[in-house]
Amino acid sequence: MHINFRIGALLLSAGLLAACASQAPTPELRGTGDLGVVIERASGKIVVVDTTQRTVLGEIAGLGDLSHASVVFARDGRFAFVFGRDGALTRVDLLTRRITHRVQQAGNAIGGAISQDGRIVVAQNYEPGGIRAFDAVTLAPLADVPSTYGTEGKRSKVVGLADLPGNRFAYALFDAGEIWVTDLSDPKAPRTEKYPAGLQPYDGLVTPDGRYYLAGLFGEDGLALLDLWQPEKGVRKVLRDWGRGDEKLPVYKMPHLRGWALADGYLWLPAIGRHQVWVVDTRSWQQVAQIPVAGQPVFVMARPDGRQIWVNFAFPDNGKVQVIDSLSRSVVKSLEPGRAVLHLEFQPRGGEVWLSARDDNRVSVINTERFDTLASFSIDAPSGIFFTTRAARIGF
Repeated sequence: MHINFRIGALLLSAGLLAACASQAPTPELRGTGDLGVVIERASGKIVVVDTTQRTVLGEIAGLGDLSHASVVFARDGRFAFVFGRDGALTRVDLLTRRITHRVQQAGNAIGGAISQDGRIVVAQNYEPGGIRAFDAVTLAPLADVPSTYGTEGKRSKVVGLADLPGNRFAYALFDAGEIWVTDLSDPKAPRTEKYPAGLQPYDGLVTPDGRYYLAGLFGEDGLALLDLWQPEKGVRKVLRDWGRGDEKLPVYKMPHLRGWALADGYLWLPAIGRHQVWVVDTRSWQQVAQIPVAGQPVFVMARPDGRQIWVNFAFPDNGKVQVIDSLSRSVVKSLEPGRAVLHLEFQPRGGEVWLSARDDNRVSVINTERFDTLASFSIDAPSGIFFTTRAARIGF
């Protein structure tokens, strides 16, 4: 009787568990291709968004100082790597909206990159200076390349880090005036080539085909150009008139070359301290046009089809956004989507653009043909906007 009672109890428990399982909600299946994140720069959080449905899915807290945060994505788009200004690197799962790993890897940092094969995440550091590489799954440290220069053992601030084909990374040393290319195909034995670049390179970009690395020079006019297919030729200066020019205007915010615009075979660049966007022929690396705009440009970004160039501005004109038609090379639309527009990101096929207005605590979604607002979200002091489609692009 006792045995029968135990068997009956077990069968009852199994039945109850089966019933509960059948009644439990099925987790929502979701792809990652239409996900993105918005930085809440004041609260140490990121907000996860669905770009197709134009909805906020949730937030992830505990990410530290995000006053100058950057994000890259794993190749599958599920995991985001958040680089904080405080030197922290955090790996987050966008589907579960949880932190999986976090390391305090430096004292002051401004961004990072992920390798071509997706195995290595690299942070660029102001303090102590250099780059550090981590395993993309565990964030275990793999390599440390200090930015030591000169005869006194000083370290330079590192800026403009960009991923290259072959698990290589290019970056600029602001204090040393150099461009370095580090090969991390064997993280246990990094190999670095160094090239003189000019005075105070402040940011850099790699062209979409991975061939050219360009660094803007704050200490002198012009750009430093390195042909990564022929690096033995060294860096050459191009656009020597590009920069602050004869009249040394105050620069309220450094232009961000990472928001490059390549459209109609030309490179579109923000001019330092000038109210201009410059158009550059990428075959000759000569300026072919300069377009007057409403203020000092910060981001100059091309719609994915290349027909439009969207520009935001430094203070005191940071409530404005202008749209340039790449064919006519003229401003065709001026918008005022909010106070302190810090960043913009295009929906992958370019039909919509998301803009953050920090001082209005708002992110707006704008149609790029009609320029009407399709949606808006209340987000605390939003700044950077990053979509998972960046995972498939060189230099992002």
